[in-house]
Amino acid sequence: FAIKYANIPANRNLESMTTTEESTQEHALTVTMFIREDCSLCDQAKIDLESLAQEFPHKLYEIDVDSEGYLKDKYGDDVPVIEVGPYVKKAPFTRDELRITLMAARDRIDQLEQVEDPKYRERKARGQTITTGDRISYFITRHWLKALNLLVFIYLALPFLAPVLMNAGITGPATVIYRLYGAVCHQFAFRSWFLYGEQIAYPREAALVDSLVPYGVATGENEEDIFASRAYLGEEGVGYKVAFCQRDVAIYAGIFTFGLIFGALGHRPKSLKWYLWIIIGVGPIALDGFSQLLSQPPFNFWPYRESTPLLRTLTGFLFGFATAWLGFPMIEQAMRDTRRTLQIKFSRSTEE
Repeated sequence: FAIKYANIPANRNLESMTTTEESTQEHALTVTMFIREDCSLCDQAKIDLESLAQEFPHKLYEIDVDSEGYLKDKYGDDVPVIEVGPYVKKAPFTRDELRITLMAARDRIDQLEQVEDPKYRERKARGQTITTGDRISYFITRHWLKALNLLVFIYLALPFLAPVLMNAGITGPATVIYRLYGAVCHQFAFRSWFLYGEQIAYPREAALVDSLVPYGVATGENEEDIFASRAYLGEEGVGYKVAFCQRDVAIYAGIFTFGLIFGALGHRPKSLKWYLWIIIGVGPIALDGFSQLLSQPPFNFWPYRESTPLLRTLTGFLFGFATAWLGFPMIEQAMRDTRRTLQIKFSRSTEE
């Protein structure tokens, strides 16, 4: 990122400062200004700041908003943007308005110094020290999406590795995968995908999928015995089931798909509105899942219903995609804010 800094008052020889001047410089305001090239308002703001330097000694840090996409998105239409502590001033603003902002920031610091607020002193000390945690945090803020996409991919791929290993006769590691994922998924064979068999799925007969041989017919198992269905891993001819059910596979596929799109678009999509998340994501999966659940024992609220592999996949994918759309932009905004704070902190440390 592009950042410049300037010590103000200008034209001062820091080595020849008196003790009083050094103290003043130590407690000078920190002003961050977000600018861009060929910006007349930015040039005027710098002139105004210089004219106020005697009254409000400060250190000025200039950050080019065009150096990173997220800064351009946040500040591009408002430059110059002045930040002094918690106070923010967006263009256009006058010299008098800038003076009021600097005065408010100085008064706030004076009050915090006088009361010796321990939290303020802790923040001040922390802001002057670059730690390993800062460097790790900065790395995470820049690469969190790649790391998350990789984790989701691995989490989604392992259930497919289980039937691959079963087919290769490597049953030990395959069983470990089935057991691990069995803690978070029901793994009913009649609601799972199969590899290396005559069909990709074996739904219950009640699902009314005419193109697929039902689970009970293909395996000889009782379709109502959910414990046997959970324990059934597959066999030659039928194939071996994926360690995640169809709906869970679709949920994480939806999350992974949005993660790829989000990265390809430069993290620009805004967060999905909560009510659209309910309509697009929660509504279909809840309708399909609960209408099935409540139609079967022990509830039997209405005629028996069994969802199909297609419906489980569609509703699961919509839920995963919509949930990622809701959450990923929120995470990115938090990461951007943290990254901006660390960028400024690193630049100040470099200057000092």
